[in-house]
Amino acid sequence: MSQKATPAGEKPDVAQDGGKQPASVRVVLFALMIAMLLAMLDNMIVGTAMPTIVGELGGLEHLSWVVTAYTLATAASTPIWGKLGDMYGRKGVFLSSIVLFLIGSALSGMAQDMGQLIGFRAVQGLGAGGLMVGVMAIIGDLIPPRERGKYQGMMAGVMAVAMIGGPLVGGTITDHLGWRWSFYINLPLGAIALVMVTAVLHLPKKRAQTRIDYVGALLLTVGITSLVLITTWGGTEYDWLSSQIIGLGALGVVAIGLFLVVEMKVSEPVLPLHIFRNGNFSLVTLIGFLVGFVMFGSMTFLPLFQQTVQGASATNSGLLLLPMLLAMMAVSLFAGRVTTSTGKYKIFVVVGGGLITAGLALLSLMDTDTTRFTSGLYMAVLGAGMGFLMQTTMLIAQNSVEMKDMGVGSSSATLFRTIGGSFGVAIFGAIFTQQVQSTMSERLGSAGGKLSSGGAAQLDPKGLAQLPAAVRDAYTHAVASGTHHVFLWGAAVSIIGFAAAWFLKEIPLRGGPTPTENKEGGDAPEARVAVAEAV
Repeated sequence: MSQKATPAGEKPDVAQDGGKQPASVRVVLFALMIAMLLAMLDNMIVGTAMPTIVGELGGLEHLSWVVTAYTLATAASTPIWGKLGDMYGRKGVFLSSIVLFLIGSALSGMAQDMGQLIGFRAVQGLGAGGLMVGVMAIIGDLIPPRERGKYQGMMAGVMAVAMIGGPLVGGTITDHLGWRWSFYINLPLGAIALVMVTAVLHLPKKRAQTRIDYVGALLLTVGITSLVLITTWGGTEYDWLSSQIIGLGALGVVAIGLFLVVEMKVSEPVLPLHIFRNGNFSLVTLIGFLVGFVMFGSMTFLPLFQQTVQGASATNSGLLLLPMLLAMMAVSLFAGRVTTSTGKYKIFVVVGGGLITAGLALLSLMDTDTTRFTSGLYMAVLGAGMGFLMQTTMLIAQNSVEMKDMGVGSSSATLFRTIGGSFGVAIFGAIFTQQVQSTMSERLGSAGGKLSSGGAAQLDPKGLAQLPAAVRDAYTHAVASGTHHVFLWGAAVSIIGFAAAWFLKEIPLRGGPTPTENKEGGDAPEARVAVAEAV
């Protein structure tokens, strides 16, 4: 297929030629990485400041809602932001999400009580829902899948900085500037992203002729909210078989069922179901869900093991994650470069699925005698698997949809990974708590069971040091046993993703040296001429 000539006076299509990206595109990418950092860093920083916030504002009984309100708003708004970008243009919608996030950040920093903070965190979460989707969709517009691998290391690096730097920055800000600056710190970073994106990014403007699918958006929001609340409250606020959890489950099923009916009838659905007819998209969405399930679940319990069993401080436990994060960065960069040069990607998903399974299986071997060096090696294996999968799955998802569906394709992949993470944390949390209680009862009798059910499963190192030696020894063994079962179950679940990876088809990536039409739903490179204005 011959490449369409560029009319005189127009700039070449940066998403099509596969050559060196113009400097303006690199500037936009830098601004997008700042926005991605905002979304990833926020919860890490705020989590460190929460004890101080509660001490000043009170409302300990509502503490969990500071996180839940943000998570709910982010998850529920993610697919809507993606669809709005497809309908009305990526740039304006993305800038709106940044502004909304910054407004929520400023208001959260000015909150005078816990109720205000929860409400303002919800506003912040609504903006955050558009940050990640906007970043991924704009990258999908500017850079063809074949060239996008070059930037995988950059995106993995942002994640590593957020995971390691978040607790360190949060602690430093809280100690020296006060907890309100945990929110205010977003303002200068967001302002830089706003200015750079406004000045440099020039995407074609759109104006949809059809109405927004308000009914579908409402039903999807209700369904997602129900799922997230089940995973947040189940086993903690309410028993898993309580009327509240069962009621939320029923509400979620009904809402999702009605949502599917509505989406099949409206002219412009908020989540077009036809994108799931593409075999690669459906498979990679499933893999993304499972990656989120095991990754977020594992990341929750690794620091707990390091602090409780290996005696690390909260700060050091973040640094002890370096083997995993550095492996993830290095492997992601390697996979991206190879994908760009060869156009091959299936092998990385298969190998990544196998390494995640192996890494989780190795982590399940940890006990009270495991050294930090040994656990670091195990984490490096898990990190390598994550590095092969994190950005490659998004790459495949975006290559499997038409350009007009880039936003909903990106948001769907992000949403399913987020929902997977919520389920992973909840289910692994239930497994962990049950195992801690069981082990404590075995070692200390009924007194141990009562102690663990009263909150020992969440003791911090200071509280642990105050326990009698026999209780402390029993508790460290209980935590080791709990993490053993968490990682063992994680390895079992990840086998499903490993198996699914083998069924992916090696569909040529758009933007290669010999452009061909994507026969499974992707569009030809000529369809990307609209992005010629990008620089």
